[in-house]
Amino acid sequence: MGEELVPGAQPELGLRERKKRETRRRIADIATGLFMTRGFDNVTIADVARTADVSVNTVFNYFKTKEDLFFDRQDEMIEAAARDFRGRRPGESAAALFRRRFFEGLDARAYQTAFHEGSEVWTDTVRNSPALTARGREMVRLAQDHLAGLLADDTGAGPDDIAPRAAAAMIFAVQTTLVEQIADRKSAGETLEEMRDDVYAAAARAFDLLEHGLGGYAAAPSAEGAAESDTGERAAGK
Repeated sequence: MGEELVPGAQPELGLRERKKRETRRRIADIATGLFMTRGFDNVTIADVARTADVSVNTVFNYFKTKEDLFFDRQDEMIEAAARDFRGRRPGESAAALFRRRFFEGLDARAYQTAFHEGSEVWTDTVRNSPALTARGREMVRLAQDHLAGLLADDTGAGPDDIAPRAAAAMIFAVQTTLVEQIADRKSAGETLEEMRDDVYAAAARAFDLLEHGLGGYAAAPSAEGAAESDTGERAAGK
């Protein structure tokens, strides 16, 4: 994937820097195409360099590892949740913010949600490579830790307060679970329209749990309820 800049995030680049950025983007795009066509583990850095018509050293000048070629937006992805948190609306809670942002992503069919055409190719490429799977998990951990730090700063939490880390973990758990479910269904052959209503309903349900807590969810039956259930089962001959 090529990098996308956030408008206004930095001053205009000079010609030399623009050319370097274009070269980096071109190499990453070519590498991603090869990885998704042939499989990550079946493509070498030499293959990427040859296809991009550059030297192997040039590839390493821009990317330290082969995983960096695939996750070339990793810095952006790690920073995304923190950036969203810093830009939340007045009075908007962390849970409400990430609920809104996830639904905005679904509406836009953004790549972060896996709710877009071609997501199954990306998903299969990652899942078929232990190296990419491990890197993906590490990126989520870094992003989660980054958000936890901001939550702690914003709420004035002390170093022993578990709340910021627990909140960040829950936010990422909800998002990751939803994205994986979407990816599974897309990989199984469902179209976006076929799964659309279920996806939106599942997201609403998951964020309801995040915003309002588990409360009585999955509580064991009361003694009275258990007795009634047992009586019903005996009557049915079970």
